[in-house]
Formats: sequence, C-alpha cells, structure tokens
Amino acid sequence: MTSFHTPRVRRRRLGVAAAAAGLFATLLTAGPAIASPDPGDSPAEEKISSSQAAEVKAAIEQGEIPGVDEIVHSSNITHLANVPKDLIKGTNSDLAFQGNYAFTGNYDGFRIFDISNPKAPKTVAQVLCPGSQNDISVSGNLLFLSTDSSRSDNSCNSVAQSASIKESWEGMKVFDISDKRNPKYVAAVETACGSHTHTLVPKAKDVYIYVSSYGPSAAFPDCQPPHDGISIVKVPRKAPQKAALVKFEVLFPDGGNPGAPTNPGVSATSGCHDITVLPSKDLAAGACMGDGILMNIKNPEKPKVIDRVQDNVNFAFWHSATFNQGADKVVFTDELGGGGAATCNAEIGPNRGADGIYDIVGKGDKRKLVFRSYYKIPRHQANTENCVAHNGSLIPVKGRDIMVQSWYQGGVSVWDFTNSAKPKEIAFFERGPLSTESLVGGGTWSAYYYNGHIYSNDMVKGFDVLKLDDRLTDPAKRVRMHELNAQTQPDYVKDFRH
Repeated sequence: MTSFHTPRVRRRRLGVAAAAAGLFATLLTAGPAIASPDPGDSPAEEKISSSQAAEVKAAIEQGEIPGVDEIVHSSNITHLANVPKDLIKGTNSDLAFQGNYAFTGNYDGFRIFDISNPKAPKTVAQVLCPGSQNDISVSGNLLFLSTDSSRSDNSCNSVAQSASIKESWEGMKVFDISDKRNPKYVAAVETACGSHTHTLVPKAKDVYIYVSSYGPSAAFPDCQPPHDGISIVKVPRKAPQKAALVKFEVLFPDGGNPGAPTNPGVSATSGCHDITVLPSKDLAAGACMGDGILMNIKNPEKPKVIDRVQDNVNFAFWHSATFNQGADKVVFTDELGGGGAATCNAEIGPNRGADGIYDIVGKGDKRKLVFRSYYKIPRHQANTENCVAHNGSLIPVKGRDIMVQSWYQGGVSVWDFTNSAKPKEIAFFERGPLSTESLVGGGTWSAYYYNGHIYSNDMVKGFDVLKLDDRLTDPAKRVRMHELNAQTQPDYVKDFRH
C-alpha cells in the first residue's frame, strides 16, 4: 500500500480508448448479492490496442498511475477494511445505512453488514434476489429494492424475460427487515419501464417512493413512449403488503431535452435517472438524462418542477444530484459514457464526465439553478479504467460544503465546494486498474459518509471502510445519524443546532 501526502496530478497524456405465489427470497446462510455500469446489463470488457496497453504499462512503471490492484491514497485516508463478495457473486451497487448496519445492493440481491466495529464488518444476512440494478434503501422496518431488468415474474427466483412480453415484470420490491438476520419479502409493485433507481420520501404513516426509469420502446407493453416522468409508489408502514402505484407524474410535458441531432452527444430525456430529496425543505433535485430539475415536493404526490437546466456542451447524461447543507446549491453529475468508458484523461478534459455545481438563487417557487463550475478528480486514469462522476454524499461539517464521491475505477474523492466557483479535492483513495490489456468494468459504485467513516461498495472488490482524518472534516465525526439513504438527505443543519 502506498500513501501520498497530497493528491497526485498525473501529467501523462493517457489515451481514451412476485407472481402471487412468488414473493420468495433466498436467504443465503453463509455470511452474503452484478451492478453493471449504467445503463448496461453487464460489466464492460473491451480489448484495447497494443499501443494503448503499452502506454498503460509505461505509466505504471513510471509511477504515474498505481499498478494493477495496487491501493494508493492521500495521507489523511486510512483503509480500515475490505470484505470481498461472498455467496452473492454479482456486481455491487448502492448502499444504505441504519443504526449499526450497512445494506449493500448487488445485481443478484443484497447483503447486510454489522458495522458496529468499522474495522471488522460482519455479515448478518445475504439475500439472493436477482434483478438489476437492485438500488437499495431502508426506512424503519422496511427495505426497498429496484428491479430494472425485465423478469419472468416478481419473485426472487425469476429469470430474464423480454420486455416485449406483456407478462414480464419490473419495478419495486419491499422487504421486512425487523429481523435483520431473516429479511422477509412482503410486496412488489410493477412500474413503467421498471425501476433503475428510487428515492424515499418518508412520512409518519407512509413511505412514498419516487421511481426513476427510462428507455421506453413501442415494442414494450409496459414501457411505452413517451416516458416523460416518474412513477410514485405509496407504502403503508404498518401494512407494506398494500404497497401500490399512486400515479405516473409527468415532469416534462414538452418532452424534455430532444438530444441528437438537435443537441449532439446529449441523451434525449425519457424519464429520470435519479432524484434526491431534501424533505426538511420540501425540495427535490432530479437528474433526468438530458435535463437537471428543481422541484417543490411539499405534496409528495404532486411534485412540481420549479426550474430546469441543460448543459448541451459538457453534460452527456444527467445522472444524480446532491444538495448542500444550506439548500442553496446542487451538485449534478454527468455519467459520460454510461459508466463503462475511460473518461478521466487528458483527451476528455476536466469539464466532461464531471460534476456541475449550481447555486440555487431566489425564493420559493421562483428559485433558479445557476451554474458556477465543474469538478473532476485531478488524477488521470488509464485507458483500461472506467471512470466518471458517480454516487456520493455530504460530509456534515458546519459552515462548509464537503462531499465524498465515487468515480468507479477513479476511486473515492473527498472534495470541498464551499466556494462554488473553486471546488478543491482534499482526500482520495483508489486502486490501480483491474487490467492493463482490457477495459474491464469495476471500481467503486457508491461512497457515502456515515457516522464517522466512509463506506464504499466496489463493484468487483467488495465492501470497503475508510477513515478520514483531516482538520476540515473532523467536526463531522460528532454528527451521528440513525439512518441514511443518500438520496433522501437529512437535515444536518438541524443536527448542528442540537
């Protein structure tokens, strides 16, 4: 393991290269569930040219990038633990937290860890329930999974089946996790075009779910164009088996960004990829393929778009969003290349496949999103490494805007955007490429800060725990949460007051 006192900037010019009877989950008894790069169904693997491979090897030999599987990090990061995949072999995806537990999604199901000792996470349960990408969240005694691949039915022993068949199923699954060692599958709700991601809007008696999906086709009976909005599901806490679709809410009555040929290189909007809500402020930010939106969600069944922005120069695919603590900024991510391409290099540059930082100006429903700057990790990656902005969360430091974020094989980056116009990295952790011969999909899918530590779900290498020691972020260690779903942001400002 190599430690660096400051994040390195690499100078080398690296190349681009429930059927009714089927609410059934298989609980794996040995301590664990492929999240593939968006929006595909399997990890990328593509041979590169011999000259490109030679360039990668030369960069490793010269110390410009770490070697295959070598771990490097800034001096203020400590790698406490890694837990490889176990019985569930698919690719790891998102994360959620509750008490002393971490819940890790995987295209083949999910795994529950006891993280009471962050240095030694222990597997509590592993549930086999295939259905990409198994985006995961928790609220009280309920766990929610997104299924975004067409299946033969809604059970956990379904098989892949064409979306052109009316009886095929995609959507939301609900589990009872009151017994963490024995999760019970209790409900399924089919949603149009499935559920690529989902976002919880928790209320006292019910949990609302904003379901994001895309990719409609006239050939798909349950995923018809136009698909210009989100599905809203309501789950009664005391009777989750009664979970049901409330409505499909149209967010883009004009169809959204048309994409090419009007806007070459930009995804046409046909739904949203991900939504982040700030319940304490009745706000939501949507990353919707070709559009970024700001919404008023005071009535969770009637989200109202109050502003909408596009970046047809540098943003290819609006992927996710994160509010700052003061609710006057949003960080949007651009998943250039769908998460399966090498985009962290000199050829792509610092503004594409990056974060876009937007200030929120004005009041009430007249608030507007105003672009301020881009942020991208300052270390070039090999042309065999998929790398682009991906999932992250705030690190709760009073008076500052600091975020930890995944970059696939670009690793984990901790960065400060207190000055919206001048974001700056303050810590990093990454592994070297999985291969010097092929672009093989991998790296960290999600990296979130929870109760004093950073937890990362690496698509290939497993579950990582990092400790961050830095004068800028140390105050966050005093903030303790009972629950964290990164796309349902807590009111950290309230925590600071108490």
